[in-house]
Parts: sequence; C-alpha cells; structure tokens
Amino acid sequence: MYMRHFLTFFTVLLFSSVAVAQTSTLRNNGNAVQLMVDGKPFIVLGGELGNSSAACPEDIEANFAKLRKMGLNTVLVPAYWDLTEPVEGQFDFSLTDKVLEEARANDLKVIFLWFGAWKNSMSCYAPLWFKQDFEKYPRAYTGEGKPLEIASSFSDNVFAADNKAFKTWLSHVAEIDRDHGTVIMVQIENEIGMLEDARDHSAVADRHFNAQVPQELMSFLKKNRKTLHPYMDSKWGENGYRTKGTWTEVFGEDVYTDEIFMAWHYAEYVEKMAQSARKIYDVPLFVNAAMNSRGRKPGEYPSAGPLAHLIDIWHAGAPTLDFIAPDLYDDGFKGWVSQYHLHNNPLFIPETKHMQNNGVRAFYVLGEHDAIGISPFAIEDGSAEQGTPFVEGYEKLREMMPLVSRWQGRDAMWGLLFDQKNTERIIEDGSLVLTCRHNFTLPWDPRATDGSEWPEGGGIVIRLAEDEYVVAGNGIVVEFATVAEKTMTSVRKALGEDGFVAAGSSGPDASVSASSRIWDADRCGIGSCDEVEVLPDGSFRYVRRLNGDQDHQGRHVRISVGDYKVLHVKLYRYR
Repeated sequence: MYMRHFLTFFTVLLFSSVAVAQTSTLRNNGNAVQLMVDGKPFIVLGGELGNSSAACPEDIEANFAKLRKMGLNTVLVPAYWDLTEPVEGQFDFSLTDKVLEEARANDLKVIFLWFGAWKNSMSCYAPLWFKQDFEKYPRAYTGEGKPLEIASSFSDNVFAADNKAFKTWLSHVAEIDRDHGTVIMVQIENEIGMLEDARDHSAVADRHFNAQVPQELMSFLKKNRKTLHPYMDSKWGENGYRTKGTWTEVFGEDVYTDEIFMAWHYAEYVEKMAQSARKIYDVPLFVNAAMNSRGRKPGEYPSAGPLAHLIDIWHAGAPTLDFIAPDLYDDGFKGWVSQYHLHNNPLFIPETKHMQNNGVRAFYVLGEHDAIGISPFAIEDGSAEQGTPFVEGYEKLREMMPLVSRWQGRDAMWGLLFDQKNTERIIEDGSLVLTCRHNFTLPWDPRATDGSEWPEGGGIVIRLAEDEYVVAGNGIVVEFATVAEKTMTSVRKALGEDGFVAAGSSGPDASVSASSRIWDADRCGIGSCDEVEVLPDGSFRYVRRLNGDQDHQGRHVRISVGDYKVLHVKLYRYR
C-alpha cells in the first residue's frame, strides 16, 4: 500500500494539468517504511498545533517562530473547512498561505490536517451554510431517531461538498508549494467515528445495512485470512466465515457488527477523497484514530474510526491511504503503539499528550518500531527554553537522525522505555544478552530511593557490528554479558551507595553449590565507552572517554535521568 510513491513527477488534475515536482514519498528500507523528503530519509520530530492555533495570522506568526526554537522539524496544522469556504463557493486561502510562509521562514515542514466533515467525530468545522441546510446535508441518527451534530457519510451531497472544498484547497496548496515541497503529508478528516451510537441509523444507512456485504470487503477478508487482526478473524469466524450475506448474517447481530458496517462506509468515503488527493498533490496520506480505551463500547468511544481492531476494514475500504495513525493520550503507551506497527502499517503518531518526556518516548518508538515520527499535541503551549527536557530530547534526536535512518528496518535496533513499574528489559542479541534497566534501579541518585516518582527513562540501542553498540537516550543503564556467563550468574549483586557489594555478603552465588560455581564460560567486557556526537553523515565525533566511575569500572554503561547522551560502546571477550 505504501509502495506507490516512487514517481519523480506527478500532475495536478483538478482544474488544469500542471507538473508538480515530488518531494515527499514513502519507501521500503528492509522491513521498515521510511518517509523520504527531497530524496533523503526524514524522521518527523513534530508537534501539532491546538485546534484553534492556526485560525488567525497573528497566532500562526507567533507560534511558528517558537516551534523552531523547540527543536521541531515539522508542524502539524489544521486546515479548516469553515474558514476556507465561509460562503458556499467562495474560498479564502489566506491562512494556508500564512502557514506555508511562516514554515519556510522557520525551516519547518508542514503536515496539513483537513478538518472537513468531521473533527473528533463531530462536524464542528463544517461551514455554517452547510450545517444550516440539514435537509440537503443530512445528519447521522441514533437508533432512537435522534439527529446528531455528525454529518452522514451516506449522503452524496455531504461528500460532494466536503470533497469539492478539499480538492479546491489542495489544488491551491499544490500550486504554491510545487517549487518548495514544504508540505510532506496530508491527513484526511480528523478522528472519524460515531458517538452516541455505534452506527448511523438514518433511512439510507439502514438500507445499506440490510443489503449484502460488499464483495470487495469479502474478497479482501478471504485473501488476507492468515494475517487478519485477531479481533476481525474471531468476529468473522463466529458465524462460520461466511462469504456472502447481509452484515448481520456474516458478522452477527450486535453493536460490534454495527461498528464494522460503519467502518466500511467511513473508509469508502475517505477512499474517494484520497483518490482526489492523489491526482492533485501526491504526498503520503493518512487518517488518525481516537483510541477505544477504558472499556467503552462502540458509540461510547468514536465507533468505526480507523482503530487497530478495525484496521482490516479500513485497509480494504481505503487502499489509497498510506497508513493509519493512532492518537495516544491514555496510559499503556507501549501497548498502543505496538498495535499500529504492523506488516502493512508503518507507525506514525500524529497526536500524543505533550509532556516533558516526549523525547524519551520518541527515542523508544524510533528504536523499537522504526517509526516515521511523533507529534505531541498543543505543542505551542510548551516551553522553548533551552535545556528543558523536551527541547534537549528533540535536539539529541535531530543529531541522531542520520544514524537512526541508516539502521531502520535492519533488525539491529531496539527501543527502551521504563517507569517505576516497568524497570527492566532483556535483549538477546546472538551470543550476547543485554540487561537494560531504568537508571534509578541503581541507588546513586537520591530520587531513586527517597520516595520520588520516577520519571520515564528510555532510549535506543543500535548494534553497529559484532561487539559494537550505540546506546542513546535518558535515564537508562545497560549491562552486557555473553549468553554463557549469564547462565552462570544466578543473582544480581546488591550494590551499595559506593557501588560495592554490601559488607558481609558472600556475593551473588551464595546459594549455589561449590561445583556449580566453577567458571567455564567466555565473559564480555567493556573495552571502551565513549560519549560521542553524531555528525550529519552518521559518523562520530569523540567527546570524552567514560571508562571509570561513569561505567562503574566496566560493569555497565549508563545515562543519568535528565541527561541526554549518545554512547559508543566497544566490547571484548575474555576467559
């Protein structure tokens, strides 16, 4: 799905045939998907403006000047239908023009978010003329017949108006951006989904619901049976994997079938818009999803949106999209991101809660999931002060981009993310075992033991060659051992404040018989641990050697909480 972006030139087709230079595309690199900008791998270190923060020129000017200072390379910006077409058929592109002007002045790329028929399920950014004419542009209805502030995806008039505005706006973007390539991706709509009910119960929606499941969907499910999401496979299997019938005959009669039905029709709607976009400005296209968290049922969360358990429906209904992206605000960050990094869906996080530790989480998703990028929400509310954790984290990530890009998709990179409850990860890498932990598992920082809440620690580990690694991030400690020596060490030493084993201890193997303590294994030692700077070509500039107290005399490598570093580690073997 994401291999279609390989052309060097594409064409604006809406009103005229105009050649546009392609500057943004997706490519496969090993088992990863990379965003390419101007022919080079590009990792989005982004931030999304709050919903109303690009609604006037003064805010745009003030915000963009700040964002570059925060270390961003990309800003995600709403494009509002109601402000773009305030009067039906009359268009105003002044805000779009201002966004691109300020982005270029501050060396930022732009990802536009089309706030059209739906924003967070609701039609709040549709123009007033559209909202008022509810007979021409009908709403979705609950099962009780209640009209909602949600435009019906089953209305041809709704689609025609939304798509006309979208095409007109995007044609303008293509015209003014063709020589610059500032716009690198476009999001279609925002957090699509039904609220208050799992599906639209309008008369036209009911007719579709009582009709046969489209053959296009059935063919997709049959073809991809072995790789379907477990939820989708189970739901289909409940009725014997039927290959034809109505929605209830194929999937059963419950609210979850309502959701599957609605997801198909939302996806079909977006697919038609994506096809329009592909003909006008061929940059990567995606949709975003509000999570179905906290044990809610469809309709209690935005039902039928591009959620992980419905990803097969969306891939079937909207094949022109390049990927589906999660908006992450709830606990369980690691679990959520793993649901969206799939064999047919690269990971991009267009929204996440803005926190000082966003840099730590960015390190994690890049290392563990080969992510395209990450973007905290309401980024303009953050601090641009140098030395703050967020700014320092993004600064170090910008430095790391050439190295990370080189190693994406090569199965030689891991992400680390720790908190007070999840403190350790074991990585088995060939003949070596890497024990990675939160730095506060060592007792040397007073905050580790005085009852303070542990801030998240995390980073990235890259194997450059046999016995050679990069460890980067914040608040982590990594021990290296051979598989053989790991099996011979039964208990981790309890270290005191000075790094020595507690007085009177017989050491880690006190409970092991004398015969089993006879050592017969190769050991792994730290030959050198150097703090380095990553140069633009991915090579290193030596900063300092850390072979003493900083690596506990060769026992581990570590990076303190609140201190972003890149460490170049060379190992050796001995007996």
